[in-house]
Amino acid sequence: MQSINRLGVLLKQPQKLFHTKDLELLWHINNKSTLYSTINRYLKKGYLIQIYRGFYSTVEPSSINPLELGTSAIHEYCYLSTESVLAKSGIIFQNIPYLTFCSSKNRKFSIIGHSFISRQLKPALLFQSAGIIEQPNYKEASLERAVADMLYFNPSYYFDAKDQINWDKVNYIKKEVYRQ
Repeated sequence: MQSINRLGVLLKQPQKLFHTKDLELLWHINNKSTLYSTINRYLKKGYLIQIYRGFYSTVEPSSINPLELGTSAIHEYCYLSTESVLAKSGIIFQNIPYLTFCSSKNRKFSIIGHSFISRQLKPALLFQSAGIIEQPNYKEASLERAVADMLYFNPSYYFDAKDQINWDKVNYIKKEVYRQ
């Protein structure tokens, strides 16, 4: 595949965030030296912007939705949950300075001024779809799934507006996902 074609293939992609392995697959490059020299050439020409080592964007990273940025940085199945969903839904009143995800790894990281936390769930729990909402470029827990997730991580968690929670739905999700 010629360089011109590689650039065309890259710029036609709907996503704007890529890991090195994504570019390898996208461009069908098996030779690591060719892959890294192509990436370096595109970085120098401004076609790619390095977010951190092995993670790139075709647009200014500050213009990317932080939820998409976090999801792509985690680079595996994950969904927005716990404090982020609870605060957004008005169930907790604290200002949450980070976006919280559930994935298969515990991880804290920051990218261009955005902070992220990923809490680890076992695959048998993580991949249960009860209460997971498909957004255009990420997945998000419903309020009830976020409550169930939070109670899984912290059974004594305090909810400021607990009367606004549909506990029947939370208990259903707990039975479906956590077998409680």
